[in-house]
Amino acid sequence: MAFARASGILLHPTSLPSRGGIGDFGPAAHQFVDFLAAARQALWQVLPLGPTGVGDSPYSATSAFAGNPLLISLERLAERGWIAREKLAALPAPTQYVDYAAVQALKLPLLCQAAASFQQEAGGEDRARFDRFCQEHRAWLEDFILFDVIRSRYNRESWHKWPGELARREPAALERVRREATDELSRARIIQFFFFEQWAALRYACHRRGISIVGDIAIFVSFDSADVWTNPGLFYLRPDGLPEFVAGVPPDAFSKTGQRWGNPLYRWDVLRSRGYDWWVARMRMALATCDVVRLDHFRGFEAYWAIPGGDATAVNGRWVPGPGDDLFHALRHHLGSLPLIAEDLGYITPEVHALRDRLQIPSMRVMQFGFADEGAQMYLPHRYTPNVVVYTGTHDNDTTLGWWRNHATQVERDNATKYFAPLGESDVAWAFIKAAESSVAELCIIPMQDVLGLGSEARMNVPSVPEGNWRWRALPQQFSPELALKLAHLAEATQRLPGMQPSSEQPAYFSA
Repeated sequence: MAFARASGILLHPTSLPSRGGIGDFGPAAHQFVDFLAAARQALWQVLPLGPTGVGDSPYSATSAFAGNPLLISLERLAERGWIAREKLAALPAPTQYVDYAAVQALKLPLLCQAAASFQQEAGGEDRARFDRFCQEHRAWLEDFILFDVIRSRYNRESWHKWPGELARREPAALERVRREATDELSRARIIQFFFFEQWAALRYACHRRGISIVGDIAIFVSFDSADVWTNPGLFYLRPDGLPEFVAGVPPDAFSKTGQRWGNPLYRWDVLRSRGYDWWVARMRMALATCDVVRLDHFRGFEAYWAIPGGDATAVNGRWVPGPGDDLFHALRHHLGSLPLIAEDLGYITPEVHALRDRLQIPSMRVMQFGFADEGAQMYLPHRYTPNVVVYTGTHDNDTTLGWWRNHATQVERDNATKYFAPLGESDVAWAFIKAAESSVAELCIIPMQDVLGLGSEARMNVPSVPEGNWRWRALPQQFSPELALKLAHLAEATQRLPGMQPSSEQPAYFSA
């Protein structure tokens, strides 16, 4: 699918300067939309929005469909009357890093109180919106809230460690939980409604300012997820419930043992026999919540690295053919034109390029990768074609300034200096930004950390490091009018001004 020339910002909502210890969908998010509009940006890219599991990673969610409760704004709930304003007095002011344990301890009880108030007091239009939400999302909602409530009862242990009758989803055992946990399930259902209502309101605010949301789908799902627990037949699992094969990538110059991600692998033959119904539902949900979808690890749709589940490393894996064109034909048959971006970084074969080109999905280019040697020049602006999306870096890279200071080799610094000459530490980030914006790439998306010229202290994620990631947050004063004007002038000079017409359609679960 071809996109109109545009630029945007990559910033996950957890990084917004909201009160309460973590970014959310409240006032700070709407102020950020104002900043994007003033900066003449047409895109806001986020990371996956699901409830996080291992390592607080948005790419390790406990559901491919549900929303992360920590992103719900308590201030917005107070405006609706579902929680008393005085209970928000203890919410901390914005800090530079998220403390996930502290946020969960503070926020989850307040969300449960708000859900209880809604349960007791909602009526009329509020109740009608909630009932409609539950009906339209019943296919995933009921299984997720049951999974989440049981998981809470067993101290957040993975589902395969639950009592056998629950791990195996024996009907009598599940019905017993439903009877015993009626109130807990009701609150969990309402919390999901809060999430999607607030997200719909925020997305509507974006559309009114001509801003599209770029979402993100991780190709694989977590083993400890409602998706695997509910649909074990769709994955390669052993009789004891553990993965028979898991995902990862093979050994390379960066890792002698490769990367063992641990996600269970799909039984693509089973999915094919069912018309890819689970993937159709997943993509339909993604397109109902975002305007464009980035497909993480796109190469896995052509072939994926299958590692024996019992192995501790990725060394003994093998390449296995993925679903290829067949999956995308099914998705387009059910959903029509798909506004997708292929994350095609890393070890990419001609077959992967051919699949992406046949499907006419834009490719990604990351400028930080372009200075290592002559073979890396495909990542430099003079080598782009229009059907690409250029980034200075991604959530997995250090910031551009951090890369320059701490990771770039002398060869890379020399090559970058020749390319941009002159180039110094103080202007490296904006040199990259200007080159990206000036390129022929249809879409240009810049991490907010690079716009702010921040170093490694603002890095979002270090791949293969399980703890301490996804914590960076912006501060309110950093979204200044002067910075918005600087971005606006660059968007105008490089002909990337927003062209989308504001939407007149009200979001499904929001009443203005």
